[in-house]
Amino acid sequence: MMNSWTMRLIIANVGLYVLSLAAPGLMNAMMLVPAYALLRPWTLVTYMFMHASLSHILFNMLGLFFFGPRVEAELGGARYLWLYFIGGLMGAALSFVFTPFVAIVGASGAIYGVFLAFAYFWPREKIFIWGILPVEARWLVVGMTALSLYGGLGSEGNIAHFAHLGGFVGAYIYLKLIDPRRHRSQVTAAPLPSLISRSAVDRWARIDSAKLHEVNREELDRIRMKLSMQGVESLNPQEISFLDRFSEGL
Repeated sequence: MMNSWTMRLIIANVGLYVLSLAAPGLMNAMMLVPAYALLRPWTLVTYMFMHASLSHILFNMLGLFFFGPRVEAELGGARYLWLYFIGGLMGAALSFVFTPFVAIVGASGAIYGVFLAFAYFWPREKIFIWGILPVEARWLVVGMTALSLYGGLGSEGNIAHFAHLGGFVGAYIYLKLIDPRRHRSQVTAAPLPSLISRSAVDRWARIDSAKLHEVNREELDRIRMKLSMQGVESLNPQEISFLDRFSEGL
């Protein structure tokens, strides 16, 4: 089971893409021309949910599918949504500066923001390009930035390179402002409850790992191993929050 907001964003993007195929006028109503954003302010958000082709939406949704759940689990739902939309809005802002009269559509800016957050938290995590070539996330961001700069400054094309760069810039500024690393250290340092109820432990045991996304499944297995070997007292607040989140309603 994928984290809720990642799943909802994918459903919204795919749903609107299908709707745009049935109603072609929807694309014109929702795409963003940066120079006219004040006349059509809704397009600052709606352009993120429009895609020009099947390959366009497929690439974007795959990126969201693979990187979104782990970032959402790290930030929490509200901050994750802020990250997503700030990436998209900053993509619109940079497009206004450099390509004000070029229409843009797509979630790329927002998803580049999600990927920047992934590299921010796990810079040495290896990403396999085409499933073969391993590249650390931090160096992949550097390479993607260079390609976007080259594409934006050195070619015409039909790719919104500055929206991609805006996603990186917006996400980086946002992450620095909220300082999630300091937030995590404060949470970890917070005192644990003196007593964790037996009912909570029983509820955690009922989490069905088969229904979780692969990333969350691995985290659940790690925490359960720690719980079995070191006891409930060894869990930190972040791990307890993780277990509570996925056992809610059980």
